[in-house]
Amino acid sequence: MAEPTPRRNEPRLRPAPLLFEPVAAVADPEHFFDLESMDDPRALLARATELAQAFRAAADRAVEFQAVAAAQLADPRRFDRLTPADIAERAEWTEDYAKKMVEFGRDLMRGVDTEDRGTADPV
Repeated sequence: MAEPTPRRNEPRLRPAPLLFEPVAAVADPEHFFDLESMDDPRALLARATELAQAFRAAADRAVEFQAVAAAQLADPRRFDRLTPADIAERAEWTEDYAKKMVEFGRDLMRGVDTEDRGTADPV
């Protein structure tokens, strides 16, 4: 199973593999990582839990990358820097959220421990 996101000084563990689905299976809206074909509820619970944790870990990681990108785009040393309003428009965020993401990204780039925020999401 996937592990929770570690603190800055701990190595990251890889989440459970998501296992890519064949194109034919993806076309079926009822098909989801072959969970619908599992008969054993214990196995179903275990695999569904692994997937949920893997998706949470992936989402947290993606938010961290969004924050770093926002901070880089807002860097005043860039000749083509973007304002928080520009970043918000590109990412489909509010301007206030963009400002928080820029600060979160700056913290990540400085290596500041962001665990006191609770999750990877800065809000």
